[in-house]
Formats: sequence, structure tokens, C-alpha cells
Amino acid sequence: MTIYYNRNAAVQYARTWWNKRNPNYPAFLVDCTSFVSQCLRAGGAPMTGYPNRAKGWWITDGWKSGRGVGGNYSNETWSYSWSVAHSLRWYLENAKTGLTAIRVQSPSELEIGDVILYDFQGNGVIDHSVIVTSMANGIPYIHAHTADSADRHYDYSNSLAYTPNIKYYFFKIDDVFN
Repeated sequence: MTIYYNRNAAVQYARTWWNKRNPNYPAFLVDCTSFVSQCLRAGGAPMTGYPNRAKGWWITDGWKSGRGVGGNYSNETWSYSWSVAHSLRWYLENAKTGLTAIRVQSPSELEIGDVILYDFQGNGVIDHSVIVTSMANGIPYIHAHTADSADRHYDYSNSLAYTPNIKYYFFKIDDVFN
């Protein structure tokens, strides 16, 4: 079955939920990657790999019954790549089925619905993830969670997390999934 990525639906989701939390998903203290995953799912990206938490990209509704006080979940039913930026990087670089993407070198190669990952320290550990919601003259503007942001310049140069060692990982989400 062929599935098409609806970039506009992913962006619409980001614009709707950028400054609030969708109660249909777990609320993480650091939720940038969960937010990006929700956007991708809203765009029709197919989940794969359940129930292996270390492989694939997925979430189930089982988390709702395991919700505890203060965001502790006793029934964790999502993959690491759903909620951890560093895991999402490895998933996107290696996935052959389900949600797939290719890494590109330039931000100008991106379009709405694509994903940018950030290694703020330049140490090889991905710290943050965002979704591209508009492009202007080849420059991506993004929406993000954790520090909720809308229509922010992708380079994060005005962020307290920014360092001169920052490395960007640009991922072009495939338009068709098999």
C-alpha cells in the first residue's frame, strides 16, 4: 500500500499545537521530539517497529492507562525515536520502511514538513528537533516545543542553547512511503 505524506497537514498540526499540548499524547517535560513526531503522524507518516522501543518509530494509546503523577508513566508505549531527538536522528538516517527520509546538506533543500535536528554543542549528541513550517528565500522557519516557538528562523542564533559549535542535521521527509 502506498502512503503519501501530506506536508500541509503536518504544518497545520504544528500551527495548531505549537503553544499547547494535545491531550491525546503524553506530556513530556522535554517534548520537542514528541511534538515533531505528532506533526509527522498528522501528515500521514506511517509508524513501524512496534513493540521494539529501540527500533522503529511508533506510539500506541496504551500510555493513557499508565499515566502517573508528575508525568511518570508505568506503561510506556512509544519508541525512543518518537520522543528522543538523538534516537530520531538515527531512525531517520537508517529507516527503510515506515517513516523514511534522506539527510541533505543545505537548509535550502528543505520544504515545509521536513525536520531539522540540532547538536548544540557539536559533540555528536542531538539535543533538539523542529519541523519546518515555512520557507522564505531558501531559509526554513520552524515550529518547536520545549521552548515553544512559532515561525522561528531555523538557525537558533537567538537561543540560549546556541553555541558556535552547533551542527544542523537537515532531513527531507519522503513524499511517498511504501
